[in-house]
Amino acid sequence: MQPVSQIEGRAIPLGRKNVDTDVIIPAHWLKTITREGLGRGAFETIRKEPNNLFDDPRFAGAPILIAGDNFGCGSSREHAAWALLDLGITCVIAPSFSDIFAGNAFKNGILAIALPQEAIDRLLEVAQTDPIAVDLEHQTVTTPFQDRFVFAIDPFRKQCLAEGLDEIGLTLARDTAIGDYEKRQRRDLPWLARGTGQAA
Repeated sequence: MQPVSQIEGRAIPLGRKNVDTDVIIPAHWLKTITREGLGRGAFETIRKEPNNLFDDPRFAGAPILIAGDNFGCGSSREHAAWALLDLGITCVIAPSFSDIFAGNAFKNGILAIALPQEAIDRLLEVAQTDPIAVDLEHQTVTTPFQDRFVFAIDPFRKQCLAEGLDEIGLTLARDTAIGDYEKRQRRDLPWLARGTGQAA
């Protein structure tokens, strides 16, 4: 997982409420066994609309998506986070998120920022013409026009995102402690090791 520090660039001003995971990545894309290529199916139904934002050259490669209330509702499919990443989106800003989507986003290195609707409205306006900057360390979203919005984030999630630690990375970071525990267990409780192929 790539560390998250500062994210700056154009933001896709979607602004729609209740965008569910089936809109983010339709079910017929879930047959894949790899995360790569899911960006092609991301927001497929919206992309069928004329003059849609996702195929607008102004927002090509945009790392930020600005959405409406209850973003990521629907199913628990982790593919939604994978599709966003494959599309190049590493930050989603909305008034609120589905809990499951927010968890999946965090576990895949996507920063999900909840801001009041007034802030979202202003960011949607700015995103039409100018870039937006996100600073995880200082927990701010800023614009070239001196707008500054402070967001809250769980300290543990902030640390994991900043250090690029997913669940595997967190486990590997405790490798020495885990190894020491296993050595003590084999020494103090040798009968537990019997039948596991480990020497007592």
